[in-house]
Amino acid sequence: MGRIAKYTRRGFLGLGAAAIGGLAVGYYYYKKPFPNPLEGMVGAGESTFNPYVIIGADNTITIYVPRAEMGQGIHTTLAALVAEELDVDFNEITVTQSPTAPAYYNEAQLREGAPFAPYDDGFLAESARNVFGAMGKFVALQSTGGSSATIDAYVKLRESGAAARLVLVQAAAARWGVGVDRLTTGGAMVHHPDGRSLTYGELAQDAAKLDAPSAPDLKPKSDWKLLGKSQKRVEILDKVTGGRIYGIDMQLPGMLYGTVVMSPRFGVGAVSADKAAALAVDGVTQVVDIETTTGKGFGIIATHTWAAFQGAQALAPVWEDAPYPPDSAGLMAMYDAALDAKASFTLGGNGDAAKALQSAPESDVFRAEYTVPYLAHSTMEPLNATAQFSDGQLTVWIGTQAPGVAQMRCADLLGIETDKVTVHTLRMGGGFGRRGEVDVPLYAAALAAKTGGKPIKVTWTREEDTRHDTYRPMAKGRFAAQLAPKQTHAALPRAIDVAVAAPSIVASLLTRTFPGIPAAGSDRSILDGAFGQPISWQDSRYSAHQVEAPVPVGFWRSVGNSVNGFFHETFMDEVAHQSGLSPISMRLRMLHDPRFLPANEIMTKVAEISRWREPLPDGVGQGFAMTLSFGTWVAEVVQVDMRDGPVKITNVWAVADPGQVLDPANFKTQIVSGIIYGLSAAMMQEITFANGQVQQGNFDDYDAMRMAQCPEIEVELLENAAKLGGAGEPGTPPAAAALGNAIFAASGQRLRDLPFGNTVDFY
Repeated sequence: MGRIAKYTRRGFLGLGAAAIGGLAVGYYYYKKPFPNPLEGMVGAGESTFNPYVIIGADNTITIYVPRAEMGQGIHTTLAALVAEELDVDFNEITVTQSPTAPAYYNEAQLREGAPFAPYDDGFLAESARNVFGAMGKFVALQSTGGSSATIDAYVKLRESGAAARLVLVQAAAARWGVGVDRLTTGGAMVHHPDGRSLTYGELAQDAAKLDAPSAPDLKPKSDWKLLGKSQKRVEILDKVTGGRIYGIDMQLPGMLYGTVVMSPRFGVGAVSADKAAALAVDGVTQVVDIETTTGKGFGIIATHTWAAFQGAQALAPVWEDAPYPPDSAGLMAMYDAALDAKASFTLGGNGDAAKALQSAPESDVFRAEYTVPYLAHSTMEPLNATAQFSDGQLTVWIGTQAPGVAQMRCADLLGIETDKVTVHTLRMGGGFGRRGEVDVPLYAAALAAKTGGKPIKVTWTREEDTRHDTYRPMAKGRFAAQLAPKQTHAALPRAIDVAVAAPSIVASLLTRTFPGIPAAGSDRSILDGAFGQPISWQDSRYSAHQVEAPVPVGFWRSVGNSVNGFFHETFMDEVAHQSGLSPISMRLRMLHDPRFLPANEIMTKVAEISRWREPLPDGVGQGFAMTLSFGTWVAEVVQVDMRDGPVKITNVWAVADPGQVLDPANFKTQIVSGIIYGLSAAMMQEITFANGQVQQGNFDDYDAMRMAQCPEIEVELLENAAKLGGAGEPGTPPAAAALGNAIFAASGQRLRDLPFGNTVDFY
């Protein structure tokens, strides 16, 4: 039985103890460190000091990075955290993916799930974050997501490097009989003032016997040699030389190959399937029934992947009818009904927005509705996993954002203990939240159980992926604002009332991943990107109307911020124009809270670099949007040219403030990537339903921005925020709204529904 099935109840009881400080056993468990998983991996002449560093006698230094590399450069940045404090250069280390182990749990990813604005550092907010963070330790999930990797690692990986350096210096001091304060480090060596030196490798075995400090002093920023500077990406050489680094590259002796054919109608199975026809395909050896919490269908086992694909086509299953509205219009009716009903919960807000709007003359109230569709993740590397089940042991090779979850759920599926499952995390050709799901490893494990101990690589077709995704939710927003009286020149709006209808991502995730855990509580993702934004209202209300939709939804790059970044920032642009104000100047005048300084600075800077105030030709327009998400403040201006008819996106300017920039080039690259991802969705992407199933299947009907359409993108970085923010997702939320606002500025046409390509043509 997997660890989560046995542990969850008592773990949460322990969490409660830690949270209230009442039971010593709960606090003891919370403070007790997990075992170092590298202890069992050291070879002859090697020593380990903590879960992140192994040093060999030959002075080989290996840094183990616990987060998944999916193109975001995290292996480089996290390795730099360790190397900086260990006082070694990048050319003196080897960087590799860590094993799967509880020691690598991600506290920050859960800590920021507390329902408070990022800038709220009050007692209640910090107490809630501490409880959510403690949950990360008790559940001990090793995962990559929520732009949390650097935030989680910032102190702990620096401390690991600093602690290793200190014991190495202590070992040298003992060998030479001098005080540690007389010794220096550099070049992976400890230096004596008389010119003698010892390599870290020569000292490692002695140093590993010493007690490392749990909270060593860290370098001041002024002494940084690596952090704050751009580093060469550690995986680039493998990528440009065609190294076998992705899951789909996996090859093992005697390997079989497979694919899956799952029901495209969620929650139901097959009425019939022609297994004989599938087995008649040359190379197909087995057709396996699959039924898990993530879907029902079939697996095809074959001697090569093409045979598996052909067998899947020959299977020709007939599926049961969908137990939900069969088309997009029917699904959207559920959202209208939810908005008409009482709110499920509210977050943030102040005063009495409802009363303010009711008492204002209708001429002073502005209302608007917005919609966004379901979206697929559309990772470039097809979904895949390789698995081998032999002698009661399962080994899985997979590009996954959540190896610990894969380990637990595969153990549950096969009825074995978690420690009988080994998950090797491979690099990914894109993740965006999709590779944190458990369907891929579960199906691979199910097929591996049928191969007689042989390994099997299971590869999904693009169509199978697109039609069986865990989608970014469809959502609908109803917004209302009390404007200043018409006769009041350039006065600011006074109140805002926000209502958003969307399903709970957390509830959907738990249902398919940990069905034994009830999905209680409020899911803040429904309102992320609307509530907690840096803007001051006299009265405000943010209401979530949870939709019990049957379509599986999951974490999609920037999650709820991608929805509400569009809703909120389009509405703010409309309110500004209704009030006769410039969108940026209105926002600047509504920053009454001193904690909003980063917002002031990024807006001022983006106005400067985009030359916001300069006149543009007719048919050319600029649009502005700003979103605070994942601790990073981002303002964007998009410029479009519509003089020839179609919309041509010519320029994007972005300014981001994550508080501390650890690798400028990598951070800028992630902001650019997030912008392109957001613009792609805004231009053309949508998942629609007919006959109970997804209509899109491949890039021909679910496309993305092409190179010829990509604008010039300029990114500036500031460091005014009080807390460290993430990089991978914050560039996405403002993109759609800034584009829509630019189209309005160029043409006078206001677009409130995504994708815009349903209404206008793009170059």
